Amino acid sequence: MNKTREDDAIAAYFKLLRSKGGDDKSISQRELFLSQLTPYLAGKELAGTVYRESLEQLMEGQAAADWPANLVIAREFYPFWMADIRAISQLNSEGGFDLHPVDWMPAEVSLADLWKNIDQEKFSTAESWAIKSYLKALTDEVADAETIDVRIKFAKILIVRLRDAPLTEKNAYRIAVDATTPLFELKKTRQLFLVVVREFYNFWSGNPDAREHVLKVSKVSIL
Repeated sequence: MNKTREDDAIAAYFKLLRSKGGDDKSISQRELFLSQLTPYLAGKELAGTVYRESLEQLMEGQAAADWPANLVIAREFYPFWMADIRAISQLNSEGGFDLHPVDWMPAEVSLADLWKNIDQEKFSTAESWAIKSYLKALTDEVADAETIDVRIKFAKILIVRLRDAPLTEKNAYRIAVDATTPLFELKKTRQLFLVVVREFYNFWSGNPDAREHVLKVSKVSIL
């Protein structure tokens, strides 16, 4: 059987993963997902846009609970499929892999319940600080009322989803985003949510230049 470009990329990925302590469980988890992803990539142009579009097509059929772990794998595999030697070298030098990266997940909930109750939600002082800072930045940018209302609701939803994250979970924000994104069935709404969480991260993390990132992008990939 002839080896494909994807086979070579997977072999290189797993070789490095095992050298960093990857066990059979972590390899098997990745094998399963990549066996689903690579048919979407086979024979297509080697380009970032192709990878992202293929990934989005696959993820449409994935259960919401599988998104966080599978997106971690997709992000890890990307430089191997792209044959990006510099990015692979960086993974090698920095450790690069969380072998079992999703130990915590936000509680399962419906988007309808989140949306219906979010305006009645009570927020702590720390939670309110990030939300109010984001609100002020949007207002200063002269965003219209509907834009502000939707963006602030998305930010509040994300804060609620993060509440039970353990303090030791360094990837909590990304996991919460990955677990919430598939709740939005309409692609247009999902895309806006991804834009908002990219903007809001700067306020949530305390970036002093957070205001500079507001209303600057209109499209963000799930990758």
